Amino acid sequence: MKVAILPVTPFQQNCSLIWCEHTRKAALIDPGGEIERLLAVVAREGLTLEKILVTHAHIDHAGAVAELAERLHLPIEGPQREDKFWIDLLPQQGATYGFPPAGAFEPTRWLEQGDEVTVGEETLQVHHCPGHTPGHVVFFHEGARVAFVGDVLFQGSIGRTDFPRGDHATLIRAIRERLWPLGDDVTFVPGHGPTSTFGAERRSNPFVADGVG
Repeated sequence: MKVAILPVTPFQQNCSLIWCEHTRKAALIDPGGEIERLLAVVAREGLTLEKILVTHAHIDHAGAVAELAERLHLPIEGPQREDKFWIDLLPQQGATYGFPPAGAFEPTRWLEQGDEVTVGEETLQVHHCPGHTPGHVVFFHEGARVAFVGDVLFQGSIGRTDFPRGDHATLIRAIRERLWPLGDDVTFVPGHGPTSTFGAERRSNPFVADGVG
């Protein structure tokens, strides 16, 4: 599986373009905006976009989902259904944060812990990791040892929990119980900022390092 990280929106949110090298089928994870730029990369790589994957429904991650899905007739997979209220609030989120108008959407498939999603011949595991939002999911590709974690975890930090239905203790538990068991060698793509590994965060992250109470 190949990955291109494409920061979008004024929040510099890491939209990820992932694709199967054999079939050249692709998915966009968290297309928050800048549709034309994203589609230009898809075209440049000679890919066929087959679906949209969504970790959670904050505007910088999901602002372009409805338009992109409608324009290209793409299915939407994710997040978990507890994020429905955030999806319904996307138009208001856009106005609040100065984003272009964003439409609400109904996922083709809500995701749950233990589900799998496919992109071409590649398969990613779904892990429900609430706390930043209640329906946040993470996508993990075992073969490539890479996880797309949205706003759950960052290099040296963790997601905010001061939004509606955020919960700090729940987020910490999700990181330790759902992400750490995947392996210290796993590289993760956060919603913002540089990539890191779970092992590096277990050693040094001041919020979730081993030994931090």
